[in-house]
Amino acid sequence: MARRSGSPVVILSVLLVLTLAGWFGFDYLRDRLGSSDCDVVTTLRVMAAPDVAPAVSRVSEQDVGACYRVEVLPVESGTVMDALGTNNPDVWIPESSLWLQRAQERGAWNIPVSGTSVASSPVVVGMTDAAARKNGWPEAPLTWAKVFSGDPAIGFVDPAADPVGLSALIGTGDLTKTAPDPPAAYAQTLRKLTKHTVQKQAELFAPGLDGAVTSEVLARKHNLVGAYADPAIPSLDFPYVVLPGTPDNRRAVAQQFLGKLIEQPGALTEAGFRPPNGTGEPFVAPVKPPADVDQLLNQWAAANRSARIQVVLDVSGSMAAAVPKANANRMTLTLKAAEVGISLLKPTTKIGLWRFSTRLDGDKDYQEVLPMRPLSEQLADGGLAKLQAIKAINGGGTGLYDTVLAAYQSARQNWEPGRINLVVVLTDGRNDDDGKGISQQQLLEELAKLQDPKRPLQILGIGIGPDIDPVELRTITHATGGEAYPTPDPTKITDTFYAALGRLLEK
Repeated sequence: MARRSGSPVVILSVLLVLTLAGWFGFDYLRDRLGSSDCDVVTTLRVMAAPDVAPAVSRVSEQDVGACYRVEVLPVESGTVMDALGTNNPDVWIPESSLWLQRAQERGAWNIPVSGTSVASSPVVVGMTDAAARKNGWPEAPLTWAKVFSGDPAIGFVDPAADPVGLSALIGTGDLTKTAPDPPAAYAQTLRKLTKHTVQKQAELFAPGLDGAVTSEVLARKHNLVGAYADPAIPSLDFPYVVLPGTPDNRRAVAQQFLGKLIEQPGALTEAGFRPPNGTGEPFVAPVKPPADVDQLLNQWAAANRSARIQVVLDVSGSMAAAVPKANANRMTLTLKAAEVGISLLKPTTKIGLWRFSTRLDGDKDYQEVLPMRPLSEQLADGGLAKLQAIKAINGGGTGLYDTVLAAYQSARQNWEPGRINLVVVLTDGRNDDDGKGISQQQLLEELAKLQDPKRPLQILGIGIGPDIDPVELRTITHATGGEAYPTPDPTKITDTFYAALGRLLEK
């Protein structure tokens, strides 16, 4: 009997392998041929505001066959701004051009930087269905005047942290211009907004609120009824910005991708964004923000008592000196006073802490203990325990001048509009740095150079115990428009701290 050349199972297996090989070969050749014009595929790194990032990413996925790929990362605009100079993307798409202005003011780049708007979203007061009906909707359109005539529980994002809040400040200012007493009406409206102020848009939509000041796209996402400002206020304009320092090859790719975003707006409009010109129902024309937004934010800070406080705490050896009638030492009493000061602050206030003596960090007299963060985050992350754990350093001197200058320079560089910006110095002695470091005259000269009336930054000096030099402390603080509070009796430090910080935050 003749042998079979192969079983049916073997034959079918061979055919299957050949078929799969053909498919893979076809895909391989197609990919190779399709990319034959691309010697190099360039990767463009884009950081976009989280709300718009998914839509931008969808446009990049439609760009098949290009000699580049686009990596879209959703990153909070404040996070990007803080990292500029150390972790730059090629392209940045923040919610608003106001972020560019703020980055420029911080020295992120040395040349004017602008962007091309790829979308827009008006800022609205979004109301729940029940709250909207109380204001006459749907029989009549919701208006800001109707909403703020009462006292609704409205979520509001801190305007120092988000351009949505800044636009709302402009809107409330327009709203109260015709009131019998415009400044009083404006302050009253601001106080209504301070009751439910948060730091991030994502925190706005808490249960139990009547609504939130937010973007139109987020209001619709959360099924809120939008009240539009009249007259119009600045919308979110989502500028597409090719950052300085981007290499020429990626800069060219960035321009190509910008063209795609402009030519193919479908992904953005499908996600609820408007075109840059504000077309939609109702029509909202583009409006430029005022040139001096810092004034608005300073008014908000006064109403909200929101602050950015850099504290520098003396840990020199003399801080361990006993205070017999208190059965404690100076450091213990000072830390208790600091806890009292913390109780005066809103959770949104930012606070950072340095300790100082002499040569704590190499040749530096100061060292960071708590980085600058909102108080709510500091407390949640064990900040109070870290404060309570601070001890005086045996034999350490008092590097006061170098520390004050470094803290003031840092606070000036990172000055934030919309907050009361302060440097608080807690010390029990005069400058004592073994003849090293800068002199008092050099300190005063440098402080004078750093003054900016439009961006006030005061030093608040609290002297502890009988060894302080009140004249020295007043000379330093007065150079910045601040004040000194000498406390020869350390047992009174809590009262002094409470009164000094409380009066300053009431201004």
